[in-house]
Amino acid sequence: MSRKRIPEQLQVWIDARKRHHLSHAHVQMARELGMNPAKLGKLDNHRQEAWKLPLPDFIEQLYRERFRKPRPDVVISVEERVRREDEKKAAKREAKRLDR
Repeated sequence: MSRKRIPEQLQVWIDARKRHHLSHAHVQMARELGMNPAKLGKLDNHRQEAWKLPLPDFIEQLYRERFRKPRPDVVISVEERVRREDEKKAAKREAKRLDR
């Protein structure tokens, strides 16, 4: 199986996860909250501004307030999401090919 290219809008989340040392669950929570991955650096400066929460704690707090639960029910990494979308597209393409 050839290595698929990850779409740019999802690649920025992978880069943000690595840059800010976030878990897959934190990335999923941030995406569901509609956060911008390019602006996470502004939120992740709790060492300079002591009154701020560390970024993972801040994301968990916002998620808890918005969705009234501590974590998503099912945590799926960005890479896994891309793989599932590719499989779904391939299955749809195959079904369409067989219908002809």
